[in-house]
Amino acid sequence: MKFTITRQNLHNGLAAVSASIPSKTTLPVLSNILFETADDAVWMSGTDLDVSVRVRIPAEIQEAGRLTAPGKKMQEIVRELPDQPVEVSTRADQIELSCGRSRFKLNGLPADEFPSLPGVDFESSVQVTGADLQDLIHRTSFAVSTEESRPILNGVLWELRDGSMRMVATNGHRLARMGVATGPGSLTATDFIVPPAALQQVQRLLKDADEIQVAWDQGADGARKNHLGFQSDGTEVYTRLIEGTYPNYEQVIPKDNDRFAIVDKKSLGQAVRRMAVVASDQTHRIRLTFEEGKVHLNVLTPDLGEGHDELEIDYSGDSLEIGFNANYLLEVLRYMPTDEVRLTFKAPERAATMEPVVADGDDAIDYLCLVMPLRLLD
Repeated sequence: MKFTITRQNLHNGLAAVSASIPSKTTLPVLSNILFETADDAVWMSGTDLDVSVRVRIPAEIQEAGRLTAPGKKMQEIVRELPDQPVEVSTRADQIELSCGRSRFKLNGLPADEFPSLPGVDFESSVQVTGADLQDLIHRTSFAVSTEESRPILNGVLWELRDGSMRMVATNGHRLARMGVATGPGSLTATDFIVPPAALQQVQRLLKDADEIQVAWDQGADGARKNHLGFQSDGTEVYTRLIEGTYPNYEQVIPKDNDRFAIVDKKSLGQAVRRMAVVASDQTHRIRLTFEEGKVHLNVLTPDLGEGHDELEIDYSGDSLEIGFNANYLLEVLRYMPTDEVRLTFKAPERAATMEPVVADGDDAIDYLCLVMPLRLLD
């Protein structure tokens, strides 16, 4: 294998792929990047066996071939090279880099040892816009669970329907759900449970302006297998899906909350942050008391102290006292896309919802977050 490539292109390709390389592995080839020549480009691939990244980088090919080379070391070397063309060649299982007066040789491994990428066929794919996909990931994936006891909740549920798609994430204490309309098509309704690590790669590598092809591997009988692929303009991300049935999240979203408040997101966030300073390190509990036109925020932590704050808000109805984990409230507020937020309640022990309030004339946003309350101890 022999090719010439600009230092910047080589650096960009290595940076894109290196993030998918595991920091620790018992399989040496997983620390390597696979280089494969094409007509006028080099394909670079990296994987941790769960998530794989493959990028196409323009290059001048003198000799076709394929080999794996240490990913992190190559990235560190190329980062420090002068801004001149880099000549890359191989001899047996060794890769050589030549740039200006700099010369490097690194020991690689045969390409045959590198794991095969999933057999996803993009000929029968679904097309989504980068902007829609980025928005769905950004506003939901923060809510996934990190506990290993319920692996299903360690993923984001992605529902694809004809004309719409929706993502949902929850850890059992808070939930985020967002939907967007898509173009008409002949899509059979399908659901995926996608690991957040894969969605982070999609966020990192694919742009708002991209048109993204989404496809999944299928058996000979047409049944879906367990890999999902994203492709756009020479960049591909593949992931193993989380298998199982996602809980019926619609059951936990309250339909009968009859008390609501409209609050300024920034003001409420600042007040909650102030209260969180003196909240318990274990529960992070703060007490909110809603009454006509205002909300009182209170914290009492016996071994630390207490705090009180209040905000003017749009609220009418019976007084309501409810407790929340301050961290969950702040997290949900951070991802709200509008300046004003609508909170709904039923009772102190029932789930509260938060939704964006759009300005008159603006399109509605299909976004809802749910936070479970904490029991208040007098």
